[in-house]
Amino acid sequence: MPGLVADKILVTGALGQIGTELVEALREKHGPANVIASDIRGENTKASTNGGVHVLLDVLDTEAIITLCRQEGVGTIYHLAALLSATGEQNPELCRKVNVGGTISVLEAAKECSLRVFIPSSIAVFGPDAPKHAPQVTALNPTTVYGETKVKGELLAQEYWEKHGIDVRGIRYPGLISYKAPAGGGTTDYAVEIFEAALKDRYYNCFVRPDTRLPMLYMDDAIRATLMLMDAQVDTLGPSKAGYNIDCQSFTAEELAQAIAKEVDGFTCDFSPDVRQTYADSWPDSVDGSIAKQEWNWSPTYDLDEMVKAMLHGLSNKQEVR
Repeated sequence: MPGLVADKILVTGALGQIGTELVEALREKHGPANVIASDIRGENTKASTNGGVHVLLDVLDTEAIITLCRQEGVGTIYHLAALLSATGEQNPELCRKVNVGGTISVLEAAKECSLRVFIPSSIAVFGPDAPKHAPQVTALNPTTVYGETKVKGELLAQEYWEKHGIDVRGIRYPGLISYKAPAGGGTTDYAVEIFEAALKDRYYNCFVRPDTRLPMLYMDDAIRATLMLMDAQVDTLGPSKAGYNIDCQSFTAEELAQAIAKEVDGFTCDFSPDVRQTYADSWPDSVDGSIAKQEWNWSPTYDLDEMVKAMLHGLSNKQEVR
């Protein structure tokens, strides 16, 4: 029965933007004692220990992952530990080491311990030769190191499924927008930074052009999509299971700024593109999520205006608490 967990869940990268909220959602769904949050960082663990366990874990240490899974009775891993696009381009060797090496470690642990695994992919798998409305199946020729590691991750997931029978699933996340945790060094971080700047300074200087259009998703929808995919019966999933496109929002940086200006009096935005514009230009404007809709009934909840209101409300409450 979907939603019931016989074994514990391990989340790597639990202090990151996705991990912070996924741990919270998993603990609400399965109980705090059944979800182990892990990260290589030990600071600020309150977000991942609130009502549950946090452990220090290096995802490059395969034996440590295997030992933890055996000792704690882990049955599922959500592997979120990774370097994101902008950070990865600054240190490509480390990006490859963490993103590919960590994925291999988790998959080896899954093979040894018979685990189910969620490994996120990204719209960064697409390159400039992909259609601007990217289909599920197309050439994957990314121009970023981060994108290369995500293509490799999808290939590894497919390999471990075919050769070892490991149930590995993934979503090609678009840009993710959340107020609960800081953005983690991605090209789409402007879509998070702009909200805090709007409330604090009534001004934001955006690092991409105003006409930059990218697929985006509010974090509540991203978490819901992740849980839906992992709850889906395996026999309903096709060959895209290692990296599904999902339907999401698609708007320009200027449209986002205008939507915020409707809610925040006096807000203005300038645009000063930097190197991250190059990464954004290599990605699609939107994606075709019809296969995810067909196979596990995915559709998003938030549109642009609803997301803007939710973000501003959430950030305002967060600032009041501080």
